[in-house]
Amino acid sequence: MKTAPIVPARIEPSAEGLPYSPTFADVYHPRAGAMEQARHVFLAGNRLPGRWAGCDDFVIAETGFGLGNNFLATWAAWRADPQRCARLDFVSVELHPPTRAELAAWQRDAALAPLAAELAAQWPALTHNLHRLSFDDGRVRLHLAFGDVACWVPEWVAGVDAFFLDGFAPARNPQMWDPRLFKAIARLARPGATATTWSAAHSVRDGLQAAGFTVNKAPGQGGKRDITVARFEPAATRRATPPGRPRARSRPSRAIVVGGGLAGCACAWAMAEQGWRTTIIDRHDEPALEGSGNPAGLFHGVAMRHDGPHARWLRAAALAFEPVARAAVSNGVPGAVDGLLRLEPQVGSVDAMQEIIARVGLPAQYVQALTAAQASQRAGLPLVHPAWFYPGGGWISPRSLAAWYLRSAGTLASWRGCRQVAAVDRVDGEWRVLDAQGRVIDSAPVLVLACADDTSRLLGGPDWPIEPVRGQISIADPGRIALPSVALAGAGYVLPAAAGAAIFGATAQPGDRDAAVRIEDHCLNLDRLAQLTASRIDVDAASLSGRVGWRWTAVDRLPVIGAVPDGGLPAVGSADQPRFMPRQPGLFVFTALGSRGIGVSALGARLVAAWVSGAPSPVEASLMDAVDPARFAARDQRRASRTLNPLRGSAVPG
Repeated sequence: MKTAPIVPARIEPSAEGLPYSPTFADVYHPRAGAMEQARHVFLAGNRLPGRWAGCDDFVIAETGFGLGNNFLATWAAWRADPQRCARLDFVSVELHPPTRAELAAWQRDAALAPLAAELAAQWPALTHNLHRLSFDDGRVRLHLAFGDVACWVPEWVAGVDAFFLDGFAPARNPQMWDPRLFKAIARLARPGATATTWSAAHSVRDGLQAAGFTVNKAPGQGGKRDITVARFEPAATRRATPPGRPRARSRPSRAIVVGGGLAGCACAWAMAEQGWRTTIIDRHDEPALEGSGNPAGLFHGVAMRHDGPHARWLRAAALAFEPVARAAVSNGVPGAVDGLLRLEPQVGSVDAMQEIIARVGLPAQYVQALTAAQASQRAGLPLVHPAWFYPGGGWISPRSLAAWYLRSAGTLASWRGCRQVAAVDRVDGEWRVLDAQGRVIDSAPVLVLACADDTSRLLGGPDWPIEPVRGQISIADPGRIALPSVALAGAGYVLPAAAGAAIFGATAQPGDRDAAVRIEDHCLNLDRLAQLTASRIDVDAASLSGRVGWRWTAVDRLPVIGAVPDGGLPAVGSADQPRFMPRQPGLFVFTALGSRGIGVSALGARLVAAWVSGAPSPVEASLMDAVDPARFAARDQRRASRTLNPLRGSAVPG
């Protein structure tokens, strides 16, 4: 997906005081009122709330978020219904979202004021991303995509029960009612899914019918004679879901997670959000004693000239992690979400940095370009390079974060430490976890491997280009080194004084398996710290303490997340696309987090949970493909195809 800057909505009062868009020359809702339309057209038209009664999950997709009135009305109806579904997912898209101030200013329904205030409080940065907002202890989830509906709907990965087809009038905003969009919507529809819209235009009804919906008229409201109601009843059998996509939503069950670091504990938390029980099995008696065991670490976003999959993934991860970090810190996890400075000596100037920001369309809420003087003021240290400032970045204790993930999962997660997993196998539809004597430690229908280097061993050594990168941090008493007031990164990094010690580093040594803390690496870290802070560091390396860990890193620097490919079966489609690669049933991985384990943990775990449960994906389809473990085989297939003569299908002579 190509990233495009998000242009906020222009909203003016009409002559009647209604919110009006000069861009589309249309009002956001009729004179009868936004809530009346939401309740009559979209809720009653889709037979809600009755249809979600007693369900574990219900998914609604909307094609125009606007000012959020349909979401607020749906959320209020869910709250008021004693028979409500356990979890409600609302997926929506908006090309021109309002600013937080505009959103708050145009919410005029007093009964919904508390919900509107919660929505405004969580309103995300206006970036070209799929944002997730959680309400009512995570039981109501708003998945909000900013950008063009024609780009986003084909990228959604979800099974939808009801569609709210909203938007400005077809004559004024035709792309919202394009027949190709209706076909993309039909791809998301679960059997028996319904769709409604206030428009009764022939082109809308014909487009829905061509996409496989049975279409009818229903009485309108607010001066409109008719509305359109539809039910998905395709005449032909639909194409099967590709194996590289989550299957139909399954009832919450139980899974085993092997690995008790950040990745494994985050998986337990994310799967608990979907109602799943997990047992975490680890060789240690406590969580996060290996790669996730540093006393503190950093998290922040990225701003890159080329906004490809790597940049998009890390931005999505940073946006997802910020509210998680705030919740963790507010519940006692050591850390702070007070911003991070990343020095940028390579770009050259603040003007060049601003050009990157403008090209990608990154708002100040996400990143700012600072001069060296401005960065120095933020850091409380004299810096000599311009810097990116990420307001949602900061630092946190990864060990404490892992423990918080487990606590947040509550009774749905259980810990089984001091268990060394020697092998895994599948018998009668259950994955078994075995010890060195072949005894079954535990079994479950679903197995998630989140155990770094053990992942490859337990899978029998798949040909994935992943390697360990040794990293050593250095630790000194805080009074011996001048520390910044916020987290500072660049060629190395240093934590702020609030972390309680001078923690800085880190080395990056691919393939090095030496576990000993080395004086020469302390010297490297001291040199980096001196460059970072542009100051003389008068500390004896021999006086420092430290810690060594390994970051498992893929060759493309993206994590490996998803269902494990089954190399013994042929692809069901084009073998050069990850989504068509066959999978081993019930087997998933979350590994190769690299140096971004803290910031990637929440989004990666939620993606695992979406794979397992069939919940809406927290990222778009192209990003699912970018981190899919099948991507390596797909790339090999593409390379092999390029060596063949396209006309003869034979190898090109060398």
